[in-house]
Amino acid sequence: MRPANEALIVIDVQNDFCPGGALAVADGDAVVAPINAMLAEFPARIFTQDWHPAGHSSFATSHPGKAPYDLIDMPYGKQVLWPDHCIQGSGGAAFHKALQTDAADMVIRKGFRPEIDSYSAFFENDKTTPTGLEGYLRTRDIDTLTLVGLATDFCVAYSALDAAGLGFKTTVDLSACRGIDLDGSLQTALDQMRAAGVKLKHG
Repeated sequence: MRPANEALIVIDVQNDFCPGGALAVADGDAVVAPINAMLAEFPARIFTQDWHPAGHSSFATSHPGKAPYDLIDMPYGKQVLWPDHCIQGSGGAAFHKALQTDAADMVIRKGFRPEIDSYSAFFENDKTTPTGLEGYLRTRDIDTLTLVGLATDFCVAYSALDAAGLGFKTTVDLSACRGIDLDGSLQTALDQMRAAGVKLKHG
């Protein structure tokens, strides 16, 4: 068991991000077994869950004439438009059935505000509206985080960059992550994480 100041943050291992899902990450379900194997190591385990209302503003279907992966300007900045995914209460929003979710101390749901998307486990995409995760970790005296899950170049990277920016000692275990790689986004995310002081672990 690792020291009490360490936590495992499991990002968005949900059906819609796994093969067959609405926004499938290639080989996304391959993260489940390594994550399950890691759970017993950590004294604190927090899972995040993308949790969108129907008609969310980040869905391409909410913008006539737009297609998935188009880029639009939102009040908080650039926003990629996505296929409808992880709609509250749907099978796609559920965790992968093989993921050992009983191990979670806490589940943070994000993206539930219709007008703003949320990639990071810590902040909405305006980078100011908090999810509450930082406060939870601080009150448990946790300062060291290992992040795993989906997708490396979006929700994992955003979470890791925010964690590092908040002063947490942050590692991303790439053996338990998979990326989307939209127009080179994976390499960009890896470079940004390294530059921010995030440790990238390869298994």
